[in-house]
Amino acid sequence: MVRRQRGLIAAAGVAVLAVNVAACGSDGDDKSGPDSFKGQTLTLWAMDGSTPKQWTKDVKAAFEKKTGAKLKLEVQQWNGIQQKITTALSESDPPDVIEVGNTQTPAYARTGGLADLSDLKKGLGKDWTPSLNKSAVYDGKQYAAPWFAVNRTVIYNKEIWAEAGIKGTPKTREEFFDALQKIDKKTGAEPLYMPGQNWYFLDGLLIGQDADLVKRKGGKWVSNLSDPKVGKAMEIYKKYASYSKAPKNKDEATPQQAEVFAKGRTGAFIGLSWEAATAIEANKKLEKDIGYFTIPGETAGKPEGVFLGGSNLAIAAGSEKQELAKEFLKIALSDKYEGALAKESGVIPNKSALQSNLKGNPAAEAAAPAVEGGGLTPLIPEWGAVENPPNPIKTYMTSVLNGKSHGAAARGVEGEMNKRLSQKQ
Repeated sequence: MVRRQRGLIAAAGVAVLAVNVAACGSDGDDKSGPDSFKGQTLTLWAMDGSTPKQWTKDVKAAFEKKTGAKLKLEVQQWNGIQQKITTALSESDPPDVIEVGNTQTPAYARTGGLADLSDLKKGLGKDWTPSLNKSAVYDGKQYAAPWFAVNRTVIYNKEIWAEAGIKGTPKTREEFFDALQKIDKKTGAEPLYMPGQNWYFLDGLLIGQDADLVKRKGGKWVSNLSDPKVGKAMEIYKKYASYSKAPKNKDEATPQQAEVFAKGRTGAFIGLSWEAATAIEANKKLEKDIGYFTIPGETAGKPEGVFLGGSNLAIAAGSEKQELAKEFLKIALSDKYEGALAKESGVIPNKSALQSNLKGNPAAEAAAPAVEGGGLTPLIPEWGAVENPPNPIKTYMTSVLNGKSHGAAARGVEGEMNKRLSQKQ
């Protein structure tokens, strides 16, 4: 869900998905270190693009200075990573510290592959942002540390908005709709590019409506897609889509919405900051006209719900270097290095107090206000199968946009959802 983010952001000066971690405690400058760690090597698996150069250099130096041990960073590719991590966690000599996708964490925790970090949470994570920490907890225990988050904002064309006579940026959903209406009436541009299957934007709307996609019934998880709250979120999505000419049966990657925006005749789209970099890469002239603002909610001061993509840091339960791994987390998750990571990469730090490090990065500054009220997909191990293509929720979305009622569209896919939710993990 974040794999495309890597590498494009530096060109635009906006956020790239990178490593982040947060906490209090040691900042890694303690010169004394336990003699028992000397001569050891700690292995860290991090995803491609997740370790910015300066952050990596500084954290590595601090860790090695404090502990006397060596840090070995092994960069992993997103393709096939879930199976690779699953296999590694089952072996006798797994990597010691692993970056895991936040939505994937419950599945790894349920298998017993991750160490319980509840003791570290008491010291390191007292003020971790609750919406970010939620994915690191499974069955009441802390199995990882929230590392970073990225989320969607409105990316807009200032020139088109000026042509429509719009001043400032909207603070409520209705003000946003009014702005789109003005673009429609006063310019020849498409007000908004919103394909029918932008599922993660819908997930944000679901979070905003406090709608649950699953529920417990008969001791197992089943679809809750028929819930009226889900229908309310989809109605909001439908109104957004009414300002778009995008296909109703495609998602934001087919075609890439950033490339559509790059043509210069789209008022806005809702996306991740790397997509702005993609647009600029395709049309350099667009750079001066790109702006960002937080997706507005129903009332001013309360942004729309957003899906919080990102990663956690976990310690393998099978690692023989548990204490050394915890020393690494204490350093990497310290305010000093979490703040440095946010500043270098533009990711959202896992403490709201550290968001000041995002100053000067317009994309990150627009994303940050929505984090507190953000969320994820259902944090159950069974959820992964639901999103496998063809994603039944995307089918539901297209059905509603093509005229079916919420109830009829939901009933049309709930059987498939329940089948997937019952698959053995």
